[in-house]
Amino acid sequence: MKKRGTVSTLLRIFPYAKRALPRVLLGTIAALLGHVFALAIPQFLKGLVDDFGKNATMDLLIPAVIAVLGLGLLEATMVLLRRWLVLTPGTHVEAGLRKTLYAKLQDLPVAFHDKWPSGQLLSRASGDLSMIRRWLSFGLVLLVANILTIVIGFAVLFSFNWILALVFLVIMSPLWVLGFKFEKEYHITARLSQDQSGDLATAVEESVHGIRVLKAFGRGSFITEKFAQDALRLRETELKKAKMVSKLWFYFSSIPDFALGVCLVIGVTQISQGQLTLGELSAFILTTRVLRWPIDSIGFLLSMTIDATSAVERFFEVIDTKVDIADPEEAKQLEEPKGRLTFENVHFRYADAPAEQPDLLNGIDLEIEPGESIALIGITGCGKTSLTALATRLYEVTAGSIKIDGIDIRDLTREELRSHIAMAFEDSTLFSDTVRNNVLLGRPDSTEKDLKQALEIAQAQFVYDLPAGLETKIGEEGLSLSGGQRQRLALARAVAAKPAVLVLDDPLSALDVDTEAMVEDALRTVLKATTALIVAHRPSTVQLADRVALLQDGKITAVGKHSELLATNEHYRYVISSLDAAGKMIEVNN
Repeated sequence: MKKRGTVSTLLRIFPYAKRALPRVLLGTIAALLGHVFALAIPQFLKGLVDDFGKNATMDLLIPAVIAVLGLGLLEATMVLLRRWLVLTPGTHVEAGLRKTLYAKLQDLPVAFHDKWPSGQLLSRASGDLSMIRRWLSFGLVLLVANILTIVIGFAVLFSFNWILALVFLVIMSPLWVLGFKFEKEYHITARLSQDQSGDLATAVEESVHGIRVLKAFGRGSFITEKFAQDALRLRETELKKAKMVSKLWFYFSSIPDFALGVCLVIGVTQISQGQLTLGELSAFILTTRVLRWPIDSIGFLLSMTIDATSAVERFFEVIDTKVDIADPEEAKQLEEPKGRLTFENVHFRYADAPAEQPDLLNGIDLEIEPGESIALIGITGCGKTSLTALATRLYEVTAGSIKIDGIDIRDLTREELRSHIAMAFEDSTLFSDTVRNNVLLGRPDSTEKDLKQALEIAQAQFVYDLPAGLETKIGEEGLSLSGGQRQRLALARAVAAKPAVLVLDDPLSALDVDTEAMVEDALRTVLKATTALIVAHRPSTVQLADRVALLQDGKITAVGKHSELLATNEHYRYVISSLDAAGKMIEVNN
């Protein structure tokens, strides 16, 4: 992909800032008017110095003081007006960009989130968008206003004395070359800094989430040292940025002073030769002083612009990501879903899998009748969890199709599909919200009766003993609860959704034997009316199902009752024995 230039990159943000542009434009005009009022002061004083030198009276001085004061007040008013105009719309733009980014992250498939570190996404949603807001409200306005001020200021200088103005311009010209060179070099460093900030945010997040593991293995000092090294690399990059900006600032500060000194010598010479008046030289010098801030500001405004360019690039790296799992243009609907789930010659491989490696799922054929439950078993790594993830389009099939009631799930919108299929994962994730909202995530309009029934089926009545009962706010990821409690709430969440198809990826692995037995007994009532695909990672889970499907070498090699497969299939016996680490075999009633 061809790399965009700074201007074309920044222009991409303006469709998101259309509503703010009128006030940003007015703010730019206000900033420019403030500079114009400042430039008017030397123009006014030019005649005053010449006239006052000939006829020094208070009648000349007092009106001049009042006029200068008035121009100064007008300049200050324009500064206040600029700030009032641009600050509020900038925050609206930032909020809109953040909302757009968050919606995109929700829309992107799981495969995207598998690859992207969460810290990189967090840094884009916070630091990068804040940088864009600051540039839009401050950097852009002042950059445009100051450049126009410099152009107007040089026109004024030429009106005073074209020789002095030309000398000043020639000496100042290297600044533009330095600015162009700075832009090319600084952009690389700025992007590196933002990426390193994202990596550092990822390290913090991972260490916080994994604090129990780090403490358990006594690796706190190791991870702290690693974090310190990463922070040191970021510090070095930031120092490099600061040195580049300070070097540019040095040139933008010293060269104008040198130019002014040369012009002063020439101006005094011209005065002695009668080619220039004292008032003209005074006005010339005062005008260059007014131009000092616009010229000096170009350095840090350029650096801010380049930082904003990198931020825009990083924002659009996410926004431009193609959503491979999208809704169809003409979607179908399931009016009264029965729950027949069919896998027809389903193939699947992960995008980053080596080309020579066969598909993880290599031709799956399986049909689950409405109200039937099937346990899916196989050795570790055979693709059981991947198969269940395909049913809700968390991943997309590589080939073949999955149908619900005869309709290809790709012909349904994702919202429609996921309203009919609910999942409970082995790794149960809860949100920093109330127990009620966590359980009713899939169906917020459920009644109290439905909520109570879901909690009873999952044996999650412990929630009533929490400090605020159902309104107790669960900590981040539910880590304030035990593993078994989290799994029971996750199972209650799936049950409360009242789906036509229920997919259970070993949701009972963290439960003790007695609780597991009670949950299984309660689940049987649910499974009588619900189609279920149950991934079994231990033998006891198999007894929940009507039939068992054996996944081997990417295919379903056998389907039948547990007793039948146990008697006829050697690989099935091997899988069952390997699942039961204690050597205990379960007996399923036929």
